[in-house]
Amino acid sequence: MSDIAYERLYEDITSGRLQPNERLIELDLARELGVSRAAIRNALIRLEQEGLVAREPNRGARVRLVSEEEAVEILEARMALECMAVRHAALKRTPEDVEELRALLSEMERRLEEGDLLAASDVNGRFHRRLIEVADHATIARLLRMLNSQLIRFQYRTILAPGRPPRSFAEHRAILEAVAAKDPDRAEQAMRNHLSGVTEALRQAARISS
Repeated sequence: MSDIAYERLYEDITSGRLQPNERLIELDLARELGVSRAAIRNALIRLEQEGLVAREPNRGARVRLVSEEEAVEILEARMALECMAVRHAALKRTPEDVEELRALLSEMERRLEEGDLLAASDVNGRFHRRLIEVADHATIARLLRMLNSQLIRFQYRTILAPGRPPRSFAEHRAILEAVAAKDPDRAEQAMRNHLSGVTEALRQAARISS
């Protein structure tokens, strides 16, 4: 029951159904999900460990709000992990993996040409997740899942930055070509260039919104 409660709450938080700072009342959640309060409590503890929930004595739990400054820090940590992951992907990739990545890049290009930036951002996420799968590194995958789940509310912000979409596409293409060439050094540098661009775009968006 704790696992069921965890998965449901994780999905509700990362999908935006539950908003930052929204209170999480154990009794209400137990009734809604049809589980015990103990199951909800255990789920909230797990979500707190993953940075999605904040629990305070005598005040209960709420969806944790990630600030722009913390989001930049998370992106910097993500960069270190994804740079290592893409090295593994470059060494382990199969021809079939490369074709799947090329198909995703083609879909991203099509979405950008259509002007559908949100759909392009979704493909972007799928491209990165596929690279992590190809890397086949369980620890990196687990840590990235935790970090990326905290960045949900910033998911579309960078792709909407002026001039960012074509640069982002070129950066993804450079990553793909390095992985296809089985060149881990070039793949790592391409990923570093890309995520540096994402981080800077987020910094600019934060300055504009402040």
